Amino acid sequence: MFGPWLKNVVPGRGHGKPWLAAPFAAAFLWLTLSLAGAATFTASLDRDVVPVGESVALSLTFTGTSSQSAPSLPPIENLQIDYVGPSSQYSFENGKVNSSITHNFSVTPRRPGEFTIPAFTVTLEGQKLTSQPLTLKAIQAAAPSADAINSGSQLAFLRLLLPKKEFYVGECVAAELDVYEHSRVRNLDQFRLTAFPADGFSLGKMVEAQDHQAQVGNAVYRVIPLRFPLRAIKTGSFTAGPVTATAVVSIPSANRRRDPFDPFGMLGGGMEQKQLTLASDTETLQVLPLPRENVPADFNGAIGSYTLAISAGPTNVTVGDPITVRIQISGHGDLDSLTLPEQPAWHDFKTYPPTAKVQAADPLGLQGTKTFEQIVVPQNADIRQIPPVSFSYFDSDAKSYRTLTQPAVPLTVRPAGSVAMPMVLGQNRSGQDNAPPARDLIPNKQRLGGLVRLGPPLVRQSWFLALQGVPLLAFVSALAWRKRTEMLANNPRLRRQRRVAQVLRDGLIQLRQLADANKSDAFFATLFRLLQEQLGERLDLPASAITEAVIDEHLRPRAVPESTLAPLRELFQVCNLARYAPIKTRQELAAVIPKFETVLRELQNLKV
Repeated sequence: MFGPWLKNVVPGRGHGKPWLAAPFAAAFLWLTLSLAGAATFTASLDRDVVPVGESVALSLTFTGTSSQSAPSLPPIENLQIDYVGPSSQYSFENGKVNSSITHNFSVTPRRPGEFTIPAFTVTLEGQKLTSQPLTLKAIQAAAPSADAINSGSQLAFLRLLLPKKEFYVGECVAAELDVYEHSRVRNLDQFRLTAFPADGFSLGKMVEAQDHQAQVGNAVYRVIPLRFPLRAIKTGSFTAGPVTATAVVSIPSANRRRDPFDPFGMLGGGMEQKQLTLASDTETLQVLPLPRENVPADFNGAIGSYTLAISAGPTNVTVGDPITVRIQISGHGDLDSLTLPEQPAWHDFKTYPPTAKVQAADPLGLQGTKTFEQIVVPQNADIRQIPPVSFSYFDSDAKSYRTLTQPAVPLTVRPAGSVAMPMVLGQNRSGQDNAPPARDLIPNKQRLGGLVRLGPPLVRQSWFLALQGVPLLAFVSALAWRKRTEMLANNPRLRRQRRVAQVLRDGLIQLRQLADANKSDAFFATLFRLLQEQLGERLDLPASAITEAVIDEHLRPRAVPESTLAPLRELFQVCNLARYAPIKTRQELAAVIPKFETVLRELQNLKV
């Protein structure tokens, strides 16, 4: 209906005048907006039933406007809600302009159950509008049966492989999650792990190994192994799995037609895509405490199977000269957590803190060598050797403690050198018998020089008097430093609190640098470590034992408010998912930092 009118006013069409375009366009926009319908607000989910860990789309649509901001959604326990972004739409119908904006959210259930997304009330164009509440049912994805797998009807499935079912607390092993892809599948894309429940265990970063083919029942599958370290962190009986994932597979269409320009199907013609929800079986695991009998005195928590070697140099030194002692611990276990035990037999040496370096022989860092280099200084010349070095560990396969010992290293230690007195040679008196006798007194100064006026004595000069206060000031400072050191030594909680505060300050700087560099893996590894440090300090627990389980086991019984627990749980879940689905962008990484800082402030104010 607006066609003939527009022809006369739009520049470049008909014989209209260009300078009339702007006012007529403004009038046209006002007219069309005045004809628009009344404002409405609706909320909808793209589906009502979803497997645990899989996301559904929540859409909040506002009609009659194009500038409505996204409403803030309340936190819902065990339901992760992430804002995706807005989308706008304009349409003409019966002479009216309809405009709408839709704010899209991703909703991911973390546990099975029925969830209610409450109604929202917003003010739109001066009207208060309320949406209807929504119900979402989350079901536990189930692994396919053995008959379904052997028949070859499964396009893809998961298998969780564990080297054992019985662990000791602190033990770390290499586990594997195998992704099976049917030979009919031309492409497996958008693979994403959605849940990996493993109470009582902590998971390391997944590493993809070399894929291979395997015959399963009546079909051939491509097997993609995903290996990861698995550490037992508390005793008890636990379950691992089911591990769930989503993927999109491309398979040949049942009713496809051959493209004459693509006879071999290289261009993807005749293919159809299917979205799959995958799940593995559940494994029951038992975590035992370490035996309390026959524990070596120098045992410091090492678990695995190791060998010990030692070397030192130089071995011919003077008292006070440094000697570098290299201790190599090789074998299978969590090399990163190995520490050098105290060596009480080294009391005749001054020792310095050792440095450590790990040379891993596998991508998971569970096989290789850890080398400690320690500087020792002999304190007297009676030392004849570097005493034997011992290292104790728990052998989980033999279920017993073992102690490795290396023999002493011979040393030659010389006393500290003294300054030799210079030798005075006697005078050659040959031919000097007739010399005149020496004079008893010889003047040491032939000329007295000029007279000078002496200044006031030092005791009357202000700078000299001020200088006398320096020793007193140094004594007071040393006394204050000693008192502070003794206070920290007698108060491990305060000492740890200060150390963690420094770690968090450095960690926040590192997080911002990693976010700017878009290093997702390092970002979430650092974030998880900082959460462990802060929670470990607040709860007086080892930082390595901190997982998402502390929320229900320690914080909730202490009546910590839900407003603190919900964002903390969300941070743990984001860190866990990021280990095998690093899809965050630079902007998303930067957006996590303010949430983390808010959680830190709330945790630091807790009285636990």
